[in-house]
Amino acid sequence: MEPNVLLESLIDEAGVSRAGLAGHVNQAGRARRLCLRYEHTAVSRWLKGQRPRGQVPDLICEVLAARLERPVTLDDIGMGIAGLQAAAPSAGLSGFVEHATALWRSDELQRPHLATAPAVTGTTAVIPVWEWENPPEDADVSRPGPSRVSMADIAMLRAARAHYEQMYRKAGGIATRSRIVGFLNAETAPLLRGGYSDATGRQLHRAAAGLVAVAGICAYDSDAHGLAQRYFHQALRLAKASGDRGLGGYVIALLVNQSLHLAEFRRSVAFAEAALRAASPHITPALATDLHAMQAKAYAQLGDHRSALECIRRAEEEAGRIGSGSEPDETGYVQPGLVNVQVAEALLSLGDLAGAREHAAAAVRSPAHDRGTVHRLALLTHLELLQGEADRAAGTASEMAERARGMESQRLRDRLRSVREHLAASGCADAEAAAGLIDGALRVPL
Repeated sequence: MEPNVLLESLIDEAGVSRAGLAGHVNQAGRARRLCLRYEHTAVSRWLKGQRPRGQVPDLICEVLAARLERPVTLDDIGMGIAGLQAAAPSAGLSGFVEHATALWRSDELQRPHLATAPAVTGTTAVIPVWEWENPPEDADVSRPGPSRVSMADIAMLRAARAHYEQMYRKAGGIATRSRIVGFLNAETAPLLRGGYSDATGRQLHRAAAGLVAVAGICAYDSDAHGLAQRYFHQALRLAKASGDRGLGGYVIALLVNQSLHLAEFRRSVAFAEAALRAASPHITPALATDLHAMQAKAYAQLGDHRSALECIRRAEEEAGRIGSGSEPDETGYVQPGLVNVQVAEALLSLGDLAGAREHAAAAVRSPAHDRGTVHRLALLTHLELLQGEADRAAGTASEMAERARGMESQRLRDRLRSVREHLAASGCADAEAAAGLIDGALRVPL
């Protein structure tokens, strides 16, 4: 079950407590000669995704409609025939916007069930990608409204995306997430509900997609994988509305990366193939580099040496085609050395320690933002330890710990803990000292 953010949003808007809603539903049931004894715990279950039986969903609509003084349908409360899947890309664009903004509102209110919801798997995980790839397209995304969206508004969204992306790279996803979600609610949601022509709407949805994707990255970095996945699916739907296939390919690359982390290796391969197939020829060299490199990692994990090496070859070819200033802002993360990191991880899975070490060292020598540098140093430390060079690994790990200062990232914390365990197991005095530095960093709570 997925959290019912639509119902939660309407309860907040109506200004009623969970116990209050349960009482009103019981009272409305008595008018229909139903003997109901719901309490706040029942409402909590509804908010977690449970659908009550019989006439109760209709009674919930009735109660909320009376308080909000407007009609409320089963779809509005997330209890229609399709349930929360009405938020999928197959929904009308206006309906999708309402579903998306309900999630943003719940996230800003820090509803705990959102952060702990697991990522969906199977068909539910695949449908958004399939619907992005296949018709129908949005013929017209214009929207009437008294408040007209301007190009200055769109420029503001683009600037915000760049701002929050840099904040994420320097401070981590935990620190950045609340800021970007607050911006989505305060600035982005009103614009999506505003008035705009088809041409302006395409650009508006593109700018919004970029922001929502960064929100997903921050949730992913906070280990809130179900929430991150929902943000990525939203970004993919917004990308489709924008008509920018390359942007959709970028969002799928984020889903590929998450699938790798969740050990869904076959899904990683399939998603990358979908992006390369459906977004061609709009896939830029940088994005193609990342997609092929991630496919190599997935194939390596699956034990398919031939396919992994072929994808490494393609990634390195595409990396040689990356031109300065010819990439969109979103693919700026494909910096020098990134392909070396991906190839090193693939070769490590294939058992080629020497090749992995060579690529990891090359990655560390390449310029990168602070966050990327920490991950590169962590990988190199691990490989140095595997090759029996504990003293050298201790120096690399010390630099990694220093670089990680000030970053609030669950993923980085997990990486630091892993490195610390390997250092402690080496039995080297310098390695133990480096492990102590990491302990100091980990003692500071997020």
